[in-house]
Amino acid sequence: MSSSFVPTTVDRDPDRLRWVRVWLWTCAAMIFAMVVIGGITRLTESGLSITEWRPVTGILPPLNDAAWQAEFAKYQRIPEFREKNATMTLAEFKMIFWWEFVHRLWGRLIGVVFAVPMAWFLVSGRARGALAWKLGGLLALGGLQGAVGWWMVASGLVDRTDVSPYRLAAHLGLALVIFALIAWLALDLEEHPRAERPPRLARLGQLALAGLAVTILAGAFVAGTDAGRIYNTFPMMDGRFVPAGYGDLSPWWLNAFENVAAIQFNHRWLAVTTALVVLAFVGAVHAARRGARATRLASWLGAAVLGQVALGILALLYAVPVSLGALHQAGAVVVLTLALATHHATGRSARTGR
Repeated sequence: MSSSFVPTTVDRDPDRLRWVRVWLWTCAAMIFAMVVIGGITRLTESGLSITEWRPVTGILPPLNDAAWQAEFAKYQRIPEFREKNATMTLAEFKMIFWWEFVHRLWGRLIGVVFAVPMAWFLVSGRARGALAWKLGGLLALGGLQGAVGWWMVASGLVDRTDVSPYRLAAHLGLALVIFALIAWLALDLEEHPRAERPPRLARLGQLALAGLAVTILAGAFVAGTDAGRIYNTFPMMDGRFVPAGYGDLSPWWLNAFENVAAIQFNHRWLAVTTALVVLAFVGAVHAARRGARATRLASWLGAAVLGQVALGILALLYAVPVSLGALHQAGAVVVLTLALATHHATGRSARTGR
């Protein structure tokens, strides 16, 4: 994460920055909701129900029976309908359409909520210098995310009955990068003093964040291949610790991305390993006595990561129903947020100021 802009007296004026912080956290909360909505859209197999990318005119849903029939006819031309949903009725189509419509509409709303206040903060002088450049970069990433979202959807419109897991992982990964950058910037604008962070604590925090990132991306491949709906036992998989067929694909690295047995095995044990690293980080924060705020955040982080592991196991045992799957995806963002906040609260790096 990039360091905060130079902390001059003017830049640290709490009255000038208060609303910038509120706005950034609001945007982060909207992205959090977007990740959950996206998870539900995937779990309900709604993501291919809108087969065109219309950034402007797409803000309106079908408004009459003829418009609904036209949308349904477009969906009937893609492989998902022909091969999986050939008996779908118009009423059933409307159910999946609304999830994808809300998902896209919420993305547009995030863009407006980010861009309009940002313009005001720039014009009014509340955001200037390095902060202004960082906000511009975040706006550009938001635009890129919209394009990546369509790139993902387009992968399922011609030769597949679902979207590419690789593109799904890219879409989720970029969303969480944007979320993390916004959250870190908001934390940087707070008034809490930050002493130099001990090297061991810094390494543990970075390792915990890296583990969470890898585990979440591995989870995207679980979602993209429906790997959570098989081997619904824990800790064994079909009576074995390592499932049969774990390394069947060649070259070997394809197993991590296209072999459902390997995808699920990797995600479940990445999650357990990452949880242990996070708990070690939590213990180190408590031992280092980095202040009441860092200690409190670390405690919340420890509770959240244990809850997330339990929720993941529960979702697996029930073959990932929509409710548990959505909660598990939301839990991942909660853990990531607390890990970012805890790492930030432990201090700044002597070398980079982060």
